[in-house]
Amino acid sequence: MDARDTNTRPTRREMLKVGGLGILTSTLGLDVLAVTPVRAETSNRGELPEIQFDIGAYVGPVRTIEGIQFQFPPVHTLFLTARLTGRPGRDDQYALERALRTVEEVYPFGPSGVFTFVAYGLPYFARLPQRLFAEHVPRLLSDRGRFALEEAQVSPSDVSRSNPYLTKRAYNLPVRIERNDLLFTLRSDVPHHLTDVAAWLAGSGRLRGRRRESPRTARTLQFTSSRLMFAQNGLPRKLAEQHGLSFAGQIHPQSPMWMGFADQHVNGAGPAPICTFQGNDSARFTTAREGDYFAPGSIQHLSHVILDLAAFYAPANPTSPDPNAQKGEPFTERCQYMFRSNPIPSVGNRDQFTDGGGPAFLPNEFKGPDDALGNARALRTFQGARRIGHLSALQRSSRAGDGTPVHMRMDGPGLDAMDVPDGSLQPKLQFTIFVPTADVFATMRRNVAAVDLVEKYKVDPEDNGLERFLTATRRQNFLIPSREHRAFPLLETA
Repeated sequence: MDARDTNTRPTRREMLKVGGLGILTSTLGLDVLAVTPVRAETSNRGELPEIQFDIGAYVGPVRTIEGIQFQFPPVHTLFLTARLTGRPGRDDQYALERALRTVEEVYPFGPSGVFTFVAYGLPYFARLPQRLFAEHVPRLLSDRGRFALEEAQVSPSDVSRSNPYLTKRAYNLPVRIERNDLLFTLRSDVPHHLTDVAAWLAGSGRLRGRRRESPRTARTLQFTSSRLMFAQNGLPRKLAEQHGLSFAGQIHPQSPMWMGFADQHVNGAGPAPICTFQGNDSARFTTAREGDYFAPGSIQHLSHVILDLAAFYAPANPTSPDPNAQKGEPFTERCQYMFRSNPIPSVGNRDQFTDGGGPAFLPNEFKGPDDALGNARALRTFQGARRIGHLSALQRSSRAGDGTPVHMRMDGPGLDAMDVPDGSLQPKLQFTIFVPTADVFATMRRNVAAVDLVEKYKVDPEDNGLERFLTATRRQNFLIPSREHRAFPLLETA
């Protein structure tokens, strides 16, 4: 450990300023359970990526596991949402840019330091002269009356007055469309680096163990939430065992995700440029042209999702009068919920429940946009069942014409009490994704919900992907500008 790391961990009082949640990695045991990876060193000399989230070259080489290529991100991610107490000015813009550069000097841009991204919600742009938004935010090529940045929509599988007949078994909680001005995304292999930076941005006046005046923006920012995400092989199982979760023994001991399957496929995400407003040779969705103010920008969607893992890992109960409960949720069904039924990627082990019941590392294959339709119609599916896989439904609209994904997902496990009615720690999916327009994500989320296929082909709702196990309680869209304009964009043009 670098000598400068001594006493860098913020106090609980300092962390209480960040969203009122007091997120401390030691609370969960991540300081002990997570392992700091040994990654190939990368040089930070020269210019950092203009696309803020384009960090693939910094996190080390692709790994091949059981013949499948994966790339594992920084172990820890902290999402900080914030509101402004007033309209920012040019002094605030300078101060925020200085603060971000200070973070990168103290904690170099990389997994052993800190990756820092900043994105802005519609409430931020509403504080500016509206002509600036109209002049600079790109419009959709498919409908030039609409902008690339629109607010998040309620999904057809979200609990909401918009979906009056939908209920969730364990967490029947309505989704909230949030109204934050800013979103900070902090990523690192070292968890207390994140809490240290978060506390400094909130006004602690101390960074990496040394007195350093917090940015003046600390006086104008009100942090509204802090959400901790972690992703490392075997970490969900370790946390489940430490916290005595009833399904701990059914989580694959090497999976980086709560649901037992690795989700870090190299071929499951597009290159960063395709996610930007200006796009690339594979796809382009907006009017943005090279040189435009927001051309290298993108949309960042943030969701907070509670997982019903007790249902997902339900063991067989032969004495139950319910036929579904009698067989529980064996690996074969969980695998189909995640991937597809034609063909099922794996039938797993003889024991379908212990240690996941089958492999965690399975291929994410693209079988065309009509794959989910064929599965809903039971065309050559496993056991002839009508089932819809989460990834096959996602792929109804998530790829360009040449098969390139038009998104970069950045999701992972969480474990906290946020939005849980009884205040208990529960497994979460902390989900964020980068897409070229808000409309692209809304269409993808609608297709993942697959309500149209369920209704048309009479698919049992319990066989519709992962939808019944997910309760989204918060959603919001943000515009993540280029690095050049990451500090309170458009103020210099006012």
